[in-house]
Amino acid sequence: APVALAAAPVAGGEEVAEEKSSFNVELTTLGDNKIGVIKAIREVTQLGLKEAKDMTDNVPVMIKEGVAKEEAEEMKKKLSEAGATISLK
Repeated sequence: APVALAAAPVAGGEEVAEEKSSFNVELTTLGDNKIGVIKAIREVTQLGLKEAKDMTDNVPVMIKEGVAKEEAEEMKKKLSEAGATISLK
């Protein structure tokens, strides 16, 4: 029979919030360097030039979904350095 596990309460009766393990990386704005952002998208996603350009033409757009925290942070760093604004959801 399946057993349901609940979050363990801490002192004071508050529950410990579970840390999020997967993130969606969303491009929210391009900034002034569209070409740099396209190159960064290609680098972090391994997409072709046309696919990366299409993403920049349809802002806001989800770059990648369900990535680990470390990978999401690295993607955010590279895209931000290129001038884009990124949000992790």
